[in-house]
Amino acid sequence: MSSTYGENLKLSIFGQSHGPAIGMTLDGIPAGLPVDLDGLQAFLNRRAPGQNGWSTPRREEDRPEFLAGILDGYTCGAPIAAVIHNKNTRSGDYANLKDCPRPGHADYTAQIKYGGFQDAAGGGHFSGRLTAPLCIAGGLCKQWLAEMGIQIGARILSIAGSSVSDDPLDPINPQIPDFGGDFPVINQNAGQCMRQAIEAARKEGDSAGGRIECAVTGLPAGIGEPMFGGVESRIAQIIYGIPAVKGLEFGAGFSSACMRGSQCNDRYTVTEHGFQTTTNNSGGILGGITNGMPLVFRVAIKPTPSISKPQQSVSLSKAEVQALVVKGRHDPCIVPRAVPVVEAAAAIAIYDMILGNTQTNRRK
Repeated sequence: MSSTYGENLKLSIFGQSHGPAIGMTLDGIPAGLPVDLDGLQAFLNRRAPGQNGWSTPRREEDRPEFLAGILDGYTCGAPIAAVIHNKNTRSGDYANLKDCPRPGHADYTAQIKYGGFQDAAGGGHFSGRLTAPLCIAGGLCKQWLAEMGIQIGARILSIAGSSVSDDPLDPINPQIPDFGGDFPVINQNAGQCMRQAIEAARKEGDSAGGRIECAVTGLPAGIGEPMFGGVESRIAQIIYGIPAVKGLEFGAGFSSACMRGSQCNDRYTVTEHGFQTTTNNSGGILGGITNGMPLVFRVAIKPTPSISKPQQSVSLSKAEVQALVVKGRHDPCIVPRAVPVVEAAAAIAIYDMILGNTQTNRRK
């Protein structure tokens, strides 16, 4: 099922961008886990729209209403269900998109797939708006992973293909700062250059893409399965569920194709903490299984397809080329708001795999 994820937990996301509400259900979560609702809200605020010049002017509180699964600050064993009510929609801005699809968006493929019955307003269930309930589930999983000593942090690595990138993380010992704020970078000077690139695109009626880097520390060795159940596969499945993701690499990623084995192989050593490697080109994964080193991956986000520049499209009813000017409120760059979404997706995948390891160990 396309709107569900997980093997040991079951996440289901529902709703449309301009529908009455969006939400999620999360099943398979053990009872007795603490839930910090204030901490969860702070996490959701990092993704919420309408807060600055590089996000959509659409303003939504993104305050979840929990319907089930949490009682007196703890999970109670029942499926967790939560909704976020949509309050600031302007569906009329999208009335023409069933006939004149946006280049780069899912309007055309949705029309073919659903025969005109799809909800085109705001992109319907193809919209990035659906990452809000993903962040509810991921924000909870982040809390439970933190209780185990597993920390997840992501930041903006680069914007618009500019020569300016954020400072590198140490792949052996990434110090994951509490980025907070609405533009998560380590080097604020680099961040200012990135903001200028976004503003330049916005003034031209255009948009910009970028890269996000995520690191996970505290993961024990032995998480994951070989072949199709590997850590890369499980993370990739949910990461590619985030709209606008077009690329994913772990560790040295595509750079490893330019190395020799003597350069790419991570040499083993013995430290006071046990067996480790002196480099981390593998990104913490070998054979689909964690090796105890930090898990590091990067995500490529394409530019927002909804831009105010005139674009060439077609009229589906007339079968002729037609100019399109997109209306509505859209992010000139979705990368900053996608950072917590990447963290959430990683947290869900990792917690799902840890639940699987726990169940396997119980059977032994």
